[in-house]
Amino acid sequence: MSQSIDKTAVFEELPIPKAVLKMAVPTVISQLIVLIYNMADTIFLGRTGSDLMVGGVSLILPIFNISLSISGLAGIGGGALISRLLGQKRPEEARRVYSFCVYLGALTAALFSVGVACFMRPLMYALGANDANYKYASAYAFFVIVCGGVPTVLSNTLSTLIRSVGESKKAGFGITMGGVINIALDPLFMFVLLPEGMEVVGAGAATFLSNCAACVYFIAVLIRMRKKGGLLRLTSPKNLPEKKSILGIFTVGVPSSIATLLFDLDYMVIDKLMSGYGDMALAAIGVVLKVERLPLNVGIGICQGMMPIIAYNYSAKNYRRMADTKRFSLLLGLGCAAVSIALYELFAGPIMGFFLKGAPATAAIGAKFLRARVLATVMMFLCFFHVYLFNGFGKGGYALFLGVSRWAVFNIPMLFILNHFFGMYGLVWSQLAADTLTVILSLVVYRIYERRTLALDRNG
Repeated sequence: MSQSIDKTAVFEELPIPKAVLKMAVPTVISQLIVLIYNMADTIFLGRTGSDLMVGGVSLILPIFNISLSISGLAGIGGGALISRLLGQKRPEEARRVYSFCVYLGALTAALFSVGVACFMRPLMYALGANDANYKYASAYAFFVIVCGGVPTVLSNTLSTLIRSVGESKKAGFGITMGGVINIALDPLFMFVLLPEGMEVVGAGAATFLSNCAACVYFIAVLIRMRKKGGLLRLTSPKNLPEKKSILGIFTVGVPSSIATLLFDLDYMVIDKLMSGYGDMALAAIGVVLKVERLPLNVGIGICQGMMPIIAYNYSAKNYRRMADTKRFSLLLGLGCAAVSIALYELFAGPIMGFFLKGAPATAAIGAKFLRARVLATVMMFLCFFHVYLFNGFGKGGYALFLGVSRWAVFNIPMLFILNHFFGMYGLVWSQLAADTLTVILSLVVYRIYERRTLALDRNG
């Protein structure tokens, strides 16, 4: 029996808490390291005392997240399907799906990088750049997106695909390793190798090299797994999966990418609207949007660890284990969200002061922003939790509906409405207001699905 098939114990046999934690803990750790290395650039740039550098680099966060949404197209769409195919005992089709997703991720990433390179100036100004911070935003985007797009997307895609066969530890280690390398290279490039004024270039180069290292690691892992008879191995691009499988990849992957794109559009709108209140406000919200992702990334890590177990048992029709997995993951995520709210409310000032040590006035504004934004953490987790459930079921239409509703119907309109009536603090409170409405909608949609579709599946 292949190495990957042996891993089905985590899907079928381990006690639910142990199975979820085995899958989620490496994923959460890697999510946190990714967040830390994304924040590392901001931390070190904050030492320069330059709001222009911090604000310019912060503008690239939505574009970087768009590149991650491309990895979601192939990674989440393919990973969820691979887990379901394993539940159906169809490893050969799972292997063809894996190969298709690797080629899909590489191609779409390359096209995205070329597009950013061709339209750099109008894109940066559309995100809120100005004549003063454009050179910093464009320099960072060149290294992280134009040069680093393919390795970034491939490393995240391969990580998700490896996790889909139960190898969560290997998947998490690769992302963690890349993050640690980035953190180590940041100060070396920014303050030792490059002259003063080139800190943004140093931060971008460090991020690019760390993503390349992670990508090389995953390729090495897959080669080793193949030699040991593992499931995941590349086949010829001509050896396509079934049409039904390709449709299944896009049915989950496209909604996942669209939801992420809308998430990033929300960040773009915040940056654009906040830029009207000056460089201090823009720099402050840029840091807050990164800091608030710590509890969010923990929640996403729990959901990503949960999803393969949900997908496998849904496909295998083991509905009791699926329900137990859902319940434990929900309680775990809510507990983490509650702890994070308490900690951020208590330590918002020191946290922002740490990131913006050279700009105390900006840090004070950021502390007020953070205390308001963090209150949405529970609601944000619940929003992602329901989307990942539907992705695990292979019901991308439901996930798309909730994702589009969250961002296009609630979040983005709420930004304009609250900005109009309450100014920059309205922008900060918009997340809590919009996500509360989204959670209500998510609960209603899931309850309808559970009563109708899941009941039919159980009886079918």
